[in-house]
Amino acid sequence: LDEGNKLIELEKTAFYGKGGGQPGDSGTLITEFETIEVIETIKKEDTLLHQVNSVNNLKIGSLIKGKIDWNKRYKFMRMHTALHLLCAVVPMGVTGGQIGDLKSRLDFNADANSINKEEIQEKLNQVLKNNHKVIYEWIRSEELEKKPELVRTMSVKPPKTNGKIRLVKIGDIDMQPCGGTHVENTSEIGPIIIGKIENKGKMNRRINISLSD
Repeated sequence: LDEGNKLIELEKTAFYGKGGGQPGDSGTLITEFETIEVIETIKKEDTLLHQVNSVNNLKIGSLIKGKIDWNKRYKFMRMHTALHLLCAVVPMGVTGGQIGDLKSRLDFNADANSINKEEIQEKLNQVLKNNHKVIYEWIRSEELEKKPELVRTMSVKPPKTNGKIRLVKIGDIDMQPCGGTHVENTSEIGPIIIGKIENKGKMNRRINISLSD
């Protein structure tokens, strides 16, 4: 417990730590004496820290029950999986991205004439007609080095866990290393709406998406 910065470390947690463009989980930590609001979860080296507004009776060794804000987390999961599908229909390098519960985006290494909004929307609609399972596979980092085409992000290296990297495979549509949270099946996403396509530089186009609900 870091009382100055109001950060709590737990022995085990289901909260997701902010990273890879995905916000950290919010929710509550429930103790014998109080319910503590978690406003953000952050990563510091190999540790997950729960940022809280205030804490009164917490001691090292206290038994705590964590409860994630599931409605927000589930939207993050749907959005994150949807961005993988966007990667599949826009076969260009990714220069940045951000996930939100209302709007998400990916930035692509592309010029003004290489991305057509209506074409992307149509391709996504075709992908979403089928229910694709999301499955995971762990490989060693050396194996990934032999398959550089799997890495879509141009500036961020895939996260490693004990020298291994997790591959996220969506049917036969997309496969890439990723440490974020996803749904089990693309049918959970619902319709994806392509929003504004912004010009962020000579070779940088930002595609915004939102969920239908």
